Amino acid sequence: MGIGVSIFFITLGAILKFAIEPDVLGDSVHIDVIGVIFMCVGAAGLLLSIVLGSRRGETSDRQLLDQENRPDV
Repeated sequence: MGIGVSIFFITLGAILKFAIEPDVLGDSVHIDVIGVIFMCVGAAGLLLSIVLGSRRGETSDRQLLDQENRPDV
């Protein structure tokens, strides 16, 4: 899940939680709880995208430096 998709889930969850009346679909479906779940999934995806994205950048920089230091390969 990328950063854009994570922000989309956070936004969708906030809309479901705060902008829509909880009883729109009746008593059997709790829209506000679904909104909180979407916000949590979006926050977790955003955090993972940032952490794993920074690791990916470090790996490619190290490989480039190794190739520059060993011109015979």
